[in-house]
Amino acid sequence: LPRTTQLFYRYSLMDHFLKYLFIICNLVFTVMGLVVLGLGMWGLISKESFAQEKISSIGTDPMLIVMSLGFVLTMLCLSGCVGALRENCFLLKLFSFAVLTLIAVQVLLGILAYSMQGQIGGYLRSGMLAAMVRYQDDLDLRFITDEIQTNLQCCGADNYRDWEVNIYYNCSAPGVLACGVPATCCVDPLENGTVWNSQCGVGALMLDEFSAQSVIFLGGCLGGISRWIELHQTQIGIVSIVVVGVQILTLFVSTRFILMTFLVRNVPLTFIVSLQFMYTISLFVSTYIHPALSCCYGVAKDA
Repeated sequence: LPRTTQLFYRYSLMDHFLKYLFIICNLVFTVMGLVVLGLGMWGLISKESFAQEKISSIGTDPMLIVMSLGFVLTMLCLSGCVGALRENCFLLKLFSFAVLTLIAVQVLLGILAYSMQGQIGGYLRSGMLAAMVRYQDDLDLRFITDEIQTNLQCCGADNYRDWEVNIYYNCSAPGVLACGVPATCCVDPLENGTVWNSQCGVGALMLDEFSAQSVIFLGGCLGGISRWIELHQTQIGIVSIVVVGVQILTLFVSTRFILMTFLVRNVPLTFIVSLQFMYTISLFVSTYIHPALSCCYGVAKDA
């Protein structure tokens, strides 16, 4: 029969609720993706990364990663939103595949992190020492290092003397920073409580630990990171479970939309009614007819 002469399967109230909830959630994440994308572009532009003399090193800029994540998040959520709104199976399948891939990657990363937890400390130490070496030359690494040292109240990787790896803070350096540490290592980097004193860590490496403890933080940031993780492991676990749970729920809803879209477009209502009728008949037979026949057969056999 022509499509126009058939009654097809229709969405239920729950289907409509899930559809618009799915669209709203994807719109929210699309806006978040645009914000992240904008922050990444702002970071690149503010550092003049697109200038001719800097364009060759843009591939190693951390802000490029931020911009890429924002772009991917925006396109992914937008495809899910448009796919649900327009009932486009291709976009919904693309969205479902991307979310499934993301879940698989996260699970693999979790397994990998658990199996290599003894080596993670070594990787963090190597990464932080590398950032300290390039502290004066890379604005992004300087910002990240300063934020870690300020928030965790630490200095260096294992201790404050790690700053000797930097050619500007090494005691053999000719400059004013020789035998010093960054101001973010200082216990009180504010002079008179108001003015930022960028020279508060100068000469700290020449002091013994007893004298230095009143000027700078002696402990390294690796220990601070470990303590922070231990203190917040419950919150980290809850956030991780919620994030993965939302992704699994999103995958379930998008998969349901694909099935519902197929039913709405391809399965006549008469077919659904026929299935329900056949199920009702089979249930009636198994509940009433079969026991009655069994009883009659038993009576006849006894007679």
